[in-house]
Amino acid sequence: MADDKKQQVTGGTAGAVEGVVTYPFEFAKTRLQLISKGSTASRNPLVLIYNVAKTQGVSSLYVGCPAFVVGNTVKASVRFLGFDMIKSLLADKNGKLSGPRGVIAGLGAGLLESVVAVTPFEAIKTALIDDKQSPKPKYQNGLISGSVKLVKDLGFKGIYAGLVPVSLRQALNQAVRLGSYNAIKTMIQQGSGNKPNEPLGSAATFLVGSFAGIITVYTTMPIDTVKTRMQALGSDKLYSSTLNCFVKIFREEGLLTFWKGATPRLGRLVLSGGIVFTIYEKMITIMK
Repeated sequence: MADDKKQQVTGGTAGAVEGVVTYPFEFAKTRLQLISKGSTASRNPLVLIYNVAKTQGVSSLYVGCPAFVVGNTVKASVRFLGFDMIKSLLADKNGKLSGPRGVIAGLGAGLLESVVAVTPFEAIKTALIDDKQSPKPKYQNGLISGSVKLVKDLGFKGIYAGLVPVSLRQALNQAVRLGSYNAIKTMIQQGSGNKPNEPLGSAATFLVGSFAGIITVYTTMPIDTVKTRMQALGSDKLYSSTLNCFVKIFREEGLLTFWKGATPRLGRLVLSGGIVFTIYEKMITIMK
């Protein structure tokens, strides 16, 4: 199988599995980011998940999941293909990638995936979750039909609402995530005497991927919160631009609001980091 096809298949498979397994955390994070300052609703993600499951059914925790999983599959395919292509261009003659070059490769992969996959599918997911908690939901009549109606109502402009914060988030996400993963993996390989492109064992890969997820969450959480707010239904009436959204949240709700939803996002990214990188490395080995 050609290398680019291999990257797409392995990355896409990893993204699909990760999306299904970790979606309740994504749901909780998005709902917490949409809670207004004056709301009395619990900010505890586990309580939120429990209350939603109890009052609305477990299936409600997966509102927007199909769009998220499809987007995650496409995103992961584009991310790993883009990262490996850029990495091969920036690597030295021994196949090694320095820390700064790893960050640049991740940055490029993040920008690519944000335009191709993340922005439209995140917009659909966020709008469906926001719609679910409204008094009269409009888009909950079936997984496919509800999403199709939402896309028609939002239009191209609505689907790409939040492109700037999404691009910033994805670029930062992958610069930090892939850059830190590559740096930690390289240190382990050098310490064990392995070749630069030789995959790590499953346990080591999971731990390194999880640690990269922790670093990513706390460094990129503010832009993720802005992204969610700008993709909520009716956000065009509240915020005129990405900068305006930042300023309004800071002035009206305080600095800590930017880290609202960090706990469930941390849970998701720690799991997703371990799952995605482990599946990716294993499938690369199997498909050689």
